[in-house]
Amino acid sequence: MSKAEFIANVAKTGDMSNAEAKRVVELVFGEIEAGLKRSKKQGKFTIGTFGTFTVSKRAARTGRNPRTGEQIEIKASKSLRFRPSSTLKQAAGC
Repeated sequence: MSKAEFIANVAKTGDMSNAEAKRVVELVFGEIEAGLKRSKKQGKFTIGTFGTFTVSKRAARTGRNPRTGEQIEIKASKSLRFRPSSTLKQAAGC
């Protein structure tokens, strides 16, 4: 589902205009982003019955170029992960 389709669904379900729905969706996404920034020390941001966002760290490692087989150094990085709540999993039939 694209962001535009998501906004259209929110507008239809919430009985509001697309402009209002877009503001609501942007506000929710903005709060998730702000929550992640505020919780940098914990590296975790939980939204009740929705799920938990965590920042995981990947160590630097040696990899291989698939074309040449040459060894390359891969830098350390961070990755954002999402773990759905049990309520969300049940809704999805998982």
